[in-house]
Amino acid sequence: MRQPVLPDLLRPGLRLVFCGSAPGAVSAARGAYYAHPGNRFWRVLHESGLTPRRLAPAEYPELLKLGIGLTDMAKHASGNDDELPPDAYDPADFAARILAVKPAAVAFTAKAPAAAFLGRRTAALRYGRVEGPLDFPPLWVLPSTSGQASRFWDDRPWHALGAWFHATPQSGGAIL
Repeated sequence: MRQPVLPDLLRPGLRLVFCGSAPGAVSAARGAYYAHPGNRFWRVLHESGLTPRRLAPAEYPELLKLGIGLTDMAKHASGNDDELPPDAYDPADFAARILAVKPAAVAFTAKAPAAAFLGRRTAALRYGRVEGPLDFPPLWVLPSTSGQASRFWDDRPWHALGAWFHATPQSGGAIL
């Protein structure tokens, strides 16, 4: 069995799970999510109120204490979206992993993994809350934090997610 590029950060009772496309080359090399210095993930997590301070990429396991998990649509490939093999995304495996832990919500950190899961074109997706399968947690689609997606950057959906996160009651023993 192939090992994932980065391990999932999942457990039952999470309030929110972020799902990216695949680890970039820097993240794969460093063994940490969103590790490229130009990636906005850790900054916007803090600015939107999802973390009490800006975490370093190597501190990603600390997110579990906040009720937040991490995964990717492509668990066995790394690189930019345009570098991934055609079969890198595994929406069925992603769905099984999410349904096994039943988080309160899932947020895609870019349109590409959301489109792969929902079977839609990226152009057909909007940012914010989106309709998903009935048996699935609520879904959010967020602008990519990658520096390569700068022309699409808008932190407002991230702040809306932060507001939702703080307005949603805790469950599963998460410590905030």
